[in-house]
Amino acid sequence: MRTYEDFGKLLLRIMLGGILLFHGIYKVRHGVAWIGQPLARLGLPAFLAYGTYVAEVVAPALLVIGYKARLAALVIVIDMLMAMILVLRPMLFTVRGGGGGWAIEVEAFILLSAICVFLLGSGRYRLGKGAWD
Repeated sequence: MRTYEDFGKLLLRIMLGGILLFHGIYKVRHGVAWIGQPLARLGLPAFLAYGTYVAEVVAPALLVIGYKARLAALVIVIDMLMAMILVLRPMLFTVRGGGGGWAIEVEAFILLSAICVFLLGSGRYRLGKGAWD
């Protein structure tokens, strides 16, 4: 019996990487200086804001091509957790008006999708081969 697990993993990687790349492109065009203030409130150095470029540009690109997909997914998990802690914390238990929905459902979806890629790996359709694929 033929299964389509590897194709499902490919679609998951492309979806996650594609969606997150839009966030990264926005930050490349508009900068990440604004992240410095939330980092400072937690006593973290402002230079960590530049990690956003790795997490939202480099890691999604790696996911799409399937190279070091598990490592890229782990970077995205850390990025989404930081976003939730630094910026979205007040909305963790909030329902949006105008149709409902969890206020951080997009970020939660990205986080959980990245956890899935980390656990599942990249599948057969990938560039490269190794423990972090």
